[in-house]
Amino acid sequence: MSNEPITLTAGDAAATVRPDLGGRVAGLRVGGTELLRQGDRFGCFPMVPWCGRTREGRFRTGAVLHQLPLNAPPHAIHGTARDAAWTTARVTADEAVLTYDLVDPWPYSGRVTQVIALAPEALTLTMAVETYDDSFPAQIGWHPWFQRNLGGAGVRLDFSPAWQEERGDDHLPTGKRTDPGPGPWDDCFGMPGGVDVTLTWPGRLELSVTSPEKWVVIYDEQEAAVCVEPQTGPPDGLNTSPRLVTPLEPLEASTTWRWRGLRAD
Repeated sequence: MSNEPITLTAGDAAATVRPDLGGRVAGLRVGGTELLRQGDRFGCFPMVPWCGRTREGRFRTGAVLHQLPLNAPPHAIHGTARDAAWTTARVTADEAVLTYDLVDPWPYSGRVTQVIALAPEALTLTMAVETYDDSFPAQIGWHPWFQRNLGGAGVRLDFSPAWQEERGDDHLPTGKRTDPGPGPWDDCFGMPGGVDVTLTWPGRLELSVTSPEKWVVIYDEQEAAVCVEPQTGPPDGLNTSPRLVTPLEPLEASTTWRWRGLRAD
């Protein structure tokens, strides 16, 4: 199948999927209101085969040291798949299945499959990394850019993490866990019971971001948008919390966004 843009619909919700632009959800409209920041860099892109920053672009597999391109010097950031064209495997009215084959500069072969499923009141994203060759460490995550304001209503974030990863001057976790502090944030938090973050635009919409994973990065330092990024490990996780993809065991993750309209007071 081609990798042309895809429109999914369910009830009064519509999602635009761009296989040609990193396999991202480029838009999500609920009742005609766009929830995601628009632009080729925004929407919601998959982070794979790593999430956030990898220190100096380096990670080890056993005794082998690998070097990734430094696309956010001095680090490598957000994986390679967001910069590539994905292949459309299957499309229905409310679901799209996309695939992406890992290639150079990632040093291992493998396949990523992403399922985007839209319902009238929810969007579920599922991703898996598999290999039939050598085993390798990997991470999965999503990087949505939610609009900070909807029709004049500014967003409020509510979540109760168990800890915050202390952030060093290089924007990477130091390895120390601290009590969660006030924003603004470009920080990773631990939620052992699963990610659960609520975004509320008073009088407009409430949206929950949930995931069985226990890590979430919150980024709200920009005026136009806020990011709530569930992922399978913290930044630099290829080095500090590696999850192994093997021929017998793929790496899998999912996240669901569920929304409901709010009446103005």
